[in-house]
Amino acid sequence: MSVAFRRESDEEHLEPKFEIPIPPGPNLVTPRGKAILAQKAEAVRAAIEEAATDEERDRLKRDLRYWDTRLTTAEIAPSPAEGEAGIGSRVIFMMGGKKRSIAIVGHDEADPASGLIAFSAPLARALIGGAVGETAPFNGVADALEILDIEVAEGSLAP
Repeated sequence: MSVAFRRESDEEHLEPKFEIPIPPGPNLVTPRGKAILAQKAEAVRAAIEEAATDEERDRLKRDLRYWDTRLTTAEIAPSPAEGEAGIGSRVIFMMGGKKRSIAIVGHDEADPASGLIAFSAPLARALIGGAVGETAPFNGVADALEILDIEVAEGSLAP
């Protein structure tokens, strides 16, 4: 039979379903971040139970594979040395004449709008290892960042 006469299934025209990409490198988290991963996985498990359609259930199962993988591979980052910026630190710094504050966290707990940035973000990488009074290069400028204060980020040491 000619290909022209066969009926194509609706499945042939759907976009392929890919797994959610996992960021490369270690899955370093704060204790709060590990608790968030567990909560998200549990929430998706509950949503799977209540899913109305197979399509929705399949999407949620894909999400669950992501959250379970992230939870399984999560490593609580060691606390930075006293007075040193690292994962779990809130860093107050000057950049471009403005005082700013960010907390350095794991990928899945990052929320830049709330001042939580992933340790792999360029700004976090520029600050990690720095101490109060030091300057750091950023965005091609030698002394773009001046660290004013470093403290333990709220909630980073306990879930």
